[in-house]
Amino acid sequence: MALEDLTEGIAPQPSIRLEAPRSDDGREMWRIARDSRALDVNSPYSYLLWCRDFADSSVVARDVNGVCGFITGYIRPQSAATLFVWQVAVDHAHRGQGLAKRMLDHLGDRIVAAGRRYLEATVTPDNIPSSRLFEAFARDRGRALERRTLFAPEQFPGDHQPEVLFRIGPL
Repeated sequence: MALEDLTEGIAPQPSIRLEAPRSDDGREMWRIARDSRALDVNSPYSYLLWCRDFADSSVVARDVNGVCGFITGYIRPQSAATLFVWQVAVDHAHRGQGLAKRMLDHLGDRIVAAGRRYLEATVTPDNIPSSRLFEAFARDRGRALERRTLFAPEQFPGDHQPEVLFRIGPL
């Protein structure tokens, strides 16, 4: 999980709509992930499948030009009450406007309405913006935030930091 957009106190642009992704959004989601230079970029095909199979647990931000940000998530198969946030990305032109927070709040409201009680994500220790995003989400909703290492560096090939699980709830 990576994040390039978290600037508190800046109002989001009202012309940006937040909604579930459509199949044809996959191409732009892949481009935004690739251009972020921070996210692990999945195959273009995986973003198309994500839009088809996990639209209810994901969100895109759309302006007049198309997709300008997204959050992909899925309901954990072993814990139907939990949404796991996979990726958060904002197009370069829309960074610094609080769009990541706005998308996460929107997705949080949707999952609560669907009866989900927890939100999870993993964050590497050096990813301060993502840590702040999830901390703000928990704080703004008055909910507990638990942290623990989910995957240790030795579980990854090559050089990789631990992935720290952020678990927020109950929502």
